[in-house]
Amino acid sequence: MKRKFLPAMIAAAFALGIGSAQAQISDGIVKIGVLNDMSGLYADLTGPGSVVAARLAVEDFQKTSKAGLKVEIISADHQNKPDVGSNIARQWYDKDNVDVIVDVPTSSVALAVNQITREKGKAFLVSGAATSDLTGKACSPNTIHWTYDTWMLANGTGSAIVKTGGDTWFFLTADYAFGHALERDTEAVVLKNGGKVLGKVRHPFPGSDFSSFLLQAQSSKAKIIGLANAGGDTINSIKQAAEFGITKRGQNLAGLLVFLTDVKALGLDVAQGLIFTETFYWDLNDATREFAKRFSAQAPRNNYPTMIHAGVYSAVLHYLKAVEAIKTDDGTKVVEQMKKMPTDDPLFGKGTIRVDGRKIHPAYLVEVKSPAESKGPWDLYKIRATIPAEQAFRPLSESDCPLVTGGAAPAKK
Repeated sequence: MKRKFLPAMIAAAFALGIGSAQAQISDGIVKIGVLNDMSGLYADLTGPGSVVAARLAVEDFQKTSKAGLKVEIISADHQNKPDVGSNIARQWYDKDNVDVIVDVPTSSVALAVNQITREKGKAFLVSGAATSDLTGKACSPNTIHWTYDTWMLANGTGSAIVKTGGDTWFFLTADYAFGHALERDTEAVVLKNGGKVLGKVRHPFPGSDFSSFLLQAQSSKAKIIGLANAGGDTINSIKQAAEFGITKRGQNLAGLLVFLTDVKALGLDVAQGLIFTETFYWDLNDATREFAKRFSAQAPRNNYPTMIHAGVYSAVLHYLKAVEAIKTDDGTKVVEQMKKMPTDDPLFGKGTIRVDGRKIHPAYLVEVKSPAESKGPWDLYKIRATIPAEQAFRPLSESDCPLVTGGAAPAKK
């Protein structure tokens, strides 16, 4: 999955002219850093497409803004390594005058950038990472978790499957922060709904050969094999399970985090019938369809947008509106303003951002179509249920976020 069409660092500037708002911007430029996996197993579901999404958000902001902001986008590949991501974040904040970092898949990287951002008093808009700890014990006044999280995935997919008879589980889990959190949150939902977990195994991240892990899952006799992984790991897990004929022997796979590009890579013959949870689908309405066309025209291989790409667009657009409203790019102040302002964009519609930094919007339980049902290359899902915004994410009453419980220390500068 190596990508050679983008260098490690790319930059694109968007100048709107210098207006009155510029006087309060630290260096005269609002600088956005898109940090993600540009060349590895998450490159299709985030990667260069997130740069395209950020660019489209800036373009759309320009159409209505009168602030005269000068906006620049840069990007880098964190290689799914916390040390690499941390070094880039410090370089961006300390020397390159980056005001906000967006996207950042791979939860271990996001948790590291979350802490650095707080120390530097900047802003962090998470679209790619999943761990619900970002709005739990690791929450920060400088971070907003935008698109989805492990609690949402567990309560959407996990509860739906248990309630329809999938009451015994075996977890195949990526061995890092994201996989651990997704397994933890899904296991809690399974047990809460009366199910049982018969076993679990953790595989290296990234992985390639899942045969021994799948055989353990098969021997457990669990009705559901929960795939607590993502991207290339999920694709390979499902392909190898199909080769072993696991689903033909009465067990079912639960993709706990599956993306549009994963299903496209698998093909409908293999992926048909998979049930999972998303917060965005390109074919929801006229506005999402129009965005998908614009995105595809600029995306690598003309891919359609995943929910991560949609989250980057939505988060960047709201961030710029907040900068315009308070005429400063001070990260702590901008995030505070983002929480005060209701969100409203073409992809997620109207929403809110809670005190814990959790962006709130509906989620969708989807099923992959059969080849006969599909009417086009990206016509891959049917919506089985809409999970209302107030039910989709962990309630504040269950939060261990210090911003909610009152134990938060002030952000450092």
